[in-house]
Amino acid sequence: MDSLDYELTGPIGEKATFGLVALQTDETVEPELQSVFSREGVALYTTRIESDAEVTPETLKMMEARLPASVSLLPTSLDFDVIGYACTSGATIIGPDRVSELIYASSNATHATNPLSALIDICQEQQIKSLGFISPYIDSVSLPMRNYLEENAGIKISNFATFNESTEAKVARIAPQSILDAAIKIGSSSDCDAVFLSCTNLRTFSILEEAAQKLNKPVWSSNYVLARHMSKLVDMNL
Repeated sequence: MDSLDYELTGPIGEKATFGLVALQTDETVEPELQSVFSREGVALYTTRIESDAEVTPETLKMMEARLPASVSLLPTSLDFDVIGYACTSGATIIGPDRVSELIYASSNATHATNPLSALIDICQEQQIKSLGFISPYIDSVSLPMRNYLEENAGIKISNFATFNESTEAKVARIAPQSILDAAIKIGSSSDCDAVFLSCTNLRTFSILEEAAQKLNKPVWSSNYVLARHMSKLVDMNL
């Protein structure tokens, strides 16, 4: 048997190496973020965290104990520039600072983020004071997010609507047209400076631009603000 010579190269993500913690039940965040980060010199690695089919504050809180093991399954040979925890409501219930603490303790990531922190960052940067807020979830899940934004970030939730769903598999299949219609309905009020579509499992990338054009104001989703913040943390344009 011949022994072959070989050369070693650097990692695929020579410009940026991202890690993503996606929920077991999430069908949307991975393909949407791959569409953003699919460029030369950028690598996105995904791990999954066990999550329940029914979304409640109690099932979301359970991910706090599961997060370290999920993060540790990302390739340990890589230096991660950013690891994002892809759950807006989970970050709210667990606490965004606690999420970052668990990510740092379980990896060598330079930065950690989540959709809630990413939303606050873009609102502060663009001086957004009031949001139209759309959630797919029941009130016990969406209310803590709205309260957190108002009480901890000074962002007023001027208009709110929900699809009132608790089953994650149904959330993933809500039609983009339904989401677009909801965004236009909520965002048409002059009371809000921007519209936020909460949940990484909503299919939003195909409708964000159209909604923003029709409303003449920013329309963001959990996946958009997460991808944007991850990019910003490595000084890379989205």
